[in-house]
Amino acid sequence: MYRTLGKFATALALIHASSPTMAEVLAKEPSATLATVEARSTTKGEINSVDAVVEAVRQTVLAAQVTGAIVELRATAGMSVKAGQVLARIDARAAAESAAASQAEVQAARASLEVASKDFERQKLLFQKNFISQAALDQAEAVYKAASARVGAQIALAGAVGIETDFFVLRAPYSGIVAEVPVVLGDMALPGKPILTLYDPTALRVTAAIPQSAGVSPAALKDVKIELPGAVAPQSWITPTQITLLPTADPNTHTVQMRLDLPRGVAHARPGMFARVWLPVAGGTEGRVFVPVNTIVRHAEMTAAYVLDAAGKPMLRQLRLGRVADDWVEVLSGIRAGERVATEPQVAARVR
Repeated sequence: MYRTLGKFATALALIHASSPTMAEVLAKEPSATLATVEARSTTKGEINSVDAVVEAVRQTVLAAQVTGAIVELRATAGMSVKAGQVLARIDARAAAESAAASQAEVQAARASLEVASKDFERQKLLFQKNFISQAALDQAEAVYKAASARVGAQIALAGAVGIETDFFVLRAPYSGIVAEVPVVLGDMALPGKPILTLYDPTALRVTAAIPQSAGVSPAALKDVKIELPGAVAPQSWITPTQITLLPTADPNTHTVQMRLDLPRGVAHARPGMFARVWLPVAGGTEGRVFVPVNTIVRHAEMTAAYVLDAAGKPMLRQLRLGRVADDWVEVLSGIRAGERVATEPQVAARVR
């Protein structure tokens, strides 16, 4: 009996020694059952995407024209304002005193003109009665003309001082939204120093730098589409109301600037937002690569997928994605057509 038990124990030991460990089973199982799919390509090359940015057609930086402390600041970032609305005031006490002095000078000049005018009228009556000479009349006329000229000069000077007084009040040039207020109450305003930034939300556009190699023809501009991932629903196309290609190219980047006017009423569109321009490529031959959506792995800000290397081992590779078509997503960079991608990222992550 003891011999039989000993032989049974020896057999169990041999089986245990020849059997793989649980860790080995877990390590080998994924590689044996890992499902993959081939990144497919299309050779149509009909469209291409270019990163762009939303801009305001009318955006104004209101700056000071005079020197003084900011004594009133009615504008805050994000506030809607009307045309002509007062946004800020600069200390204008000295300017107000100068304006009052100019008005006083105007009154004094007019008083002198009135005296000279009456004296000239009396001299003309005396001359008609031969009581004074022609020289005395000419002198009275000269005094009258000089007084009249002084009144004109003082009025012009008072007008200039009045215009300068208006520089101490900043008003909205048009209805819009305050984008930025880089100053606070009590700051010193200097000529040319920005006080606030204002833009018109009803006139927005998307600006993109189009590579010369894109080969966009003027006839194909009607097919250009805009995508605003942060403003409207994903993969929702926006048709621009007008497209402008600047006539010059950047000699450093070899790109041409394209401006696409957005239609009014685009929800949540703001200057500075990221946009994507989809444009036709004339005679394009490069294929576009697509992979299934379920192969994509997102870690924090990284978008990646497990791609099989030459040895058949899945390796996490960072990708740059484009638009989604059905259950497939376009890969702008990171994968070549024909490479195999793991369809079960959780299983591929356990392969060592």
